[in-house]
Amino acid sequence: MTRSTPVPDIVTLHVPFRVVRRGGRKEIMLPENIEQRRQPDKTLLKALARAYRWKRLLEQGKFVTIEEIAAHERISASYLTRVMRLTLLAPSIVEAMLDGQRPTLAMDELLDPMTPIWSEQRALLGYS
Repeated sequence: MTRSTPVPDIVTLHVPFRVVRRGGRKEIMLPENIEQRRQPDKTLLKALARAYRWKRLLEQGKFVTIEEIAAHERISASYLTRVMRLTLLAPSIVEAMLDGQRPTLAMDELLDPMTPIWSEQRALLGYS
């Protein structure tokens, strides 16, 4: 518009999107041909951070056993062990998760035992 062109009273903006459910929440999904800014999964990032923190506590000798950490954190040793499995993921998978690329598995499935072979992990989680 130029200065001589009058500004219209009504402006219509068309934004194509769809609403999808993810884990009980609703998210807005843009069409696939539009580049989207990826948002990391905050629950997954929190679990990754906790897993690496607990691993560091064990490596530094601040705690000797998983049970000691679990007692200190007031959580079950079983849960702590499941979350610590995230430290066994391929570095490229962790980096992709931090960049906002979500795995194909849900969080509870991600905490189950997984193959230690990184190429198989990438294929299983959709990062190949």
